[in-house]
Amino acid sequence: MVFTWLQFAIFMFLIGGLLFAGGPLILSALVHPRAKGGDMGMPYECGMKPHGRAWNQFGISYYVYALLFLAFDVDVLYLFPVSVWYPHTEGMFYFLEVAGFLSVLAIAIIYFWKKGVFTWPRKIS
Repeated sequence: MVFTWLQFAIFMFLIGGLLFAGGPLILSALVHPRAKGGDMGMPYECGMKPHGRAWNQFGISYYVYALLFLAFDVDVLYLFPVSVWYPHTEGMFYFLEVAGFLSVLAIAIIYFWKKGVFTWPRKIS
């Protein structure tokens, strides 16, 4: 088998990639702190003493709002490239595509509004 410079370069890049990926793991295993106990097991809250336990339960309303925010935030991310590319287009086809996308978002907001998702539930005590 003839070993060419291209094969040598590919082999060296493979070794370099493995070192680049595994080097931080090996380095962190060698220099990680070995102390246990005390404040090491406490949850981190910006350097302040934590209030209560780390496993507090939150109301389901927070999760619904978080999911809605995430869904619409991702939709807005789709609008950014369209807004950059839109001035370079001609005709009504692309305008109708964006209008259709925004109308689907508007229909989703109206649907959630009708279902009462945006009303904050009262806490029952």
